[in-house]
Amino acid sequence: MNRTLAIIEREMRKFFRSPALMMVSMIFPLVQLIVLGNAFGGKIQDAKMGLVDEDHGTQAIRIKEAFDAVRATAGTFTAVPYENEVQAREDVRNGKIQGAVIIPAQYSKMVYEKNHPRIALIVDNSDNFMSSTFEEKMAEVTNALNQPDVSPRLLQQTALETVELYPYIEYMKYLLPGSIALAMFVSAMIGGGMLYIDDKARGIHEGYLVTPITKAELVFGLNGAGAIKGVLTGVVITMIGSLIAGVGTIFNPGTFFGLLVMIVLTAVGFNAMMFLMMVRVEDPLVPRATFGILNTLLFFPSGSIYPVQAFPAWLRAIAFVDPFTYAVHGFKSLLLKETGLSAIVPDVIYLSVFAILALALAVPLFKRTL
Repeated sequence: MNRTLAIIEREMRKFFRSPALMMVSMIFPLVQLIVLGNAFGGKIQDAKMGLVDEDHGTQAIRIKEAFDAVRATAGTFTAVPYENEVQAREDVRNGKIQGAVIIPAQYSKMVYEKNHPRIALIVDNSDNFMSSTFEEKMAEVTNALNQPDVSPRLLQQTALETVELYPYIEYMKYLLPGSIALAMFVSAMIGGGMLYIDDKARGIHEGYLVTPITKAELVFGLNGAGAIKGVLTGVVITMIGSLIAGVGTIFNPGTFFGLLVMIVLTAVGFNAMMFLMMVRVEDPLVPRATFGILNTLLFFPSGSIYPVQAFPAWLRAIAFVDPFTYAVHGFKSLLLKETGLSAIVPDVIYLSVFAILALALAVPLFKRTL
């Protein structure tokens, strides 16, 4: 045990002597949280919606009034009048406006005659976010136009009332669990992968081999140091990220304890995974070359940015075995849902088993010779 602790002490001394290394592992996830949280989290505002009125009737005026209401309340788009459909379509194609609504001739007449009145929405569906927002907003407008002037005494249609379990969660808060996991992964990649390979390349690793220290002591010592770095990173990012995103659940003692459990297990699991992947690697360029691949392969399928249920079957299979998935789920349950420890039991079990298996494989694979 003393030998293992000596390795941990040596690794931690080297780590704290490199403050730039500590900052790199923390700044990137925070920058991602702030930039992506604001870039994707906000609602679309001040878009330009072309309006071609070929009817000029009373029902067309109702549509214009509805557009004015949208601009005054949600502010999603502002109506831009056009003389003809051709010019509006061309401007949508060229990006001068983001969409266009066509009110056809005789529209008011068809409304009064109840003869299937229609209006057209032209969208640039190369931008799914913008087009889906326009379609959703126009669906609200048309539903309002279809409401009868006098409500019937008897309810003739089924109404849906949505019950939300939690207050509105901004996208920055939604990204926070993934940012914490990503920061700990970066820490494991640098502290558990790159530094180990660099020490081997510089010959520092040879000093361990001339001592009577065993393979297990070396593996547990190096992984213990990497896990401590990951825990420090996780705690700092959780505190700072929660303050930036406005998540106050960290001040709940039960939630904070659960977060500590998740941070420790995530740090141990990530470092064990990285050590297992690099245990036989000799070239110091390999971990640097694989960083981007691992980041894409593990982070994005975890559900930190987009729900796993939207993935194809093969990507769901990756998410099922990805430790990122369970780390993100555990952090999300504690930070955003305040579910308590019972909800993270499956995540705790998986990360624990994953770390044990990774370390169990790393020990026999570790070379006690040069």
